[in-house]
Amino acid sequence: MDEPSLIFPAAEFRTRCAALQQGMAQAGLGALLLTTPADIFYVTGFLTRFWESPARPWFVVVPRAGAPIAVIPAIGADLMRRTWVRDIRTWDAPDPVDDGRSLLIETLNDITNSAPVGLPMGLETQLRMPLAEYHHLQSRFSLVDATRVVQQVREVKSPAEVDRIRASCAIADRAFARVPQIAGAGRPLDQVFRDFQSLLLQEGADWVSYLAGGAEPDGYGDVISPAPRTPLQAGDVLMLDTGAVRDGYFCDFDRNFAIGRASDTAKRVHAALWAATQVALDRLRPGMTAQQAHGMMVETLNKYGVTPLGGRMGHGLGLTLTEWPSLSAKDSTPLRAGMVLTLEPGVEVRPGCIMVHEENLLLTDDGAQLLCSRTPPDLPEIL
Repeated sequence: MDEPSLIFPAAEFRTRCAALQQGMAQAGLGALLLTTPADIFYVTGFLTRFWESPARPWFVVVPRAGAPIAVIPAIGADLMRRTWVRDIRTWDAPDPVDDGRSLLIETLNDITNSAPVGLPMGLETQLRMPLAEYHHLQSRFSLVDATRVVQQVREVKSPAEVDRIRASCAIADRAFARVPQIAGAGRPLDQVFRDFQSLLLQEGADWVSYLAGGAEPDGYGDVISPAPRTPLQAGDVLMLDTGAVRDGYFCDFDRNFAIGRASDTAKRVHAALWAATQVALDRLRPGMTAQQAHGMMVETLNKYGVTPLGGRMGHGLGLTLTEWPSLSAKDSTPLRAGMVLTLEPGVEVRPGCIMVHEENLLLTDDGAQLLCSRTPPDLPEIL
């Protein structure tokens, strides 16, 4: 009989845990404590939208050797039993007096032998437990930062993970191809957003965690806004940026569309963004840094006579919409084969108006491999 496991075979999770445990050994950790949805899913396969409820903390402890231990509210026991994890310790939650604290302390005492407990504490990490409970743990254990232990393993995707991200990208590709069915002059932008989410679900997304965009003449004001009810008008550039999820893995890319005939300004900016992305796709190699990836896109935008946006121009992608590293002027992270990245150059069209473009890729030993369909070099028009 096959071993119970969700999303991936149990061997995939054993490989991940072994890699984490290797990093733990190098850092001298007695245990690794994980509290966030992505980290817990990464080592167990426990996938649920119940994380939307903030009422309960959830813990998974990775020991020095062997399988993880789940210390979770009883409501999650049935689902956790369908994963490869066999040591599942539960309490009835929420408990206003002891919401898993004693059970977690007992578990850590069982396995640490007074060695430090690692907990991700750095950039792009979160602590999903009450701060008072964390302070209580601090009084009982030596808690140390294990950010790099986790990130160095998670930033390189396995072939199985790449397949899931590729599937998410294919879903968004199919939905983007149908945008002319739902968008056009006179169509309210908020309705376009709702219809696009529906297209993503029709095409196979499990859910749509993220959708943002905008539409204004020649560009838009930002790339994170919810949609207003404003009708689309001829001359607008419509941008949709989605983070659709399949089997726990995200895509994250956008597409720009001219409503009616594209203006010369919009065409020129789109061409610059396309060229900057293409240069990065052609030149990226393992061993380069995130800074260098950022620099080559900025250089190309400058050559095209447009004004690059500040901030980053891409990032990691996987179990969360954005992951490390940031393709920015300040991030010296070495790029490694197996990383899944976004390229996201942006341009200031004029004060208060921008345009961005984003693609998703796998970095291989031979260079960048697109995971989504390449946008055309000419700005698509919805006539």
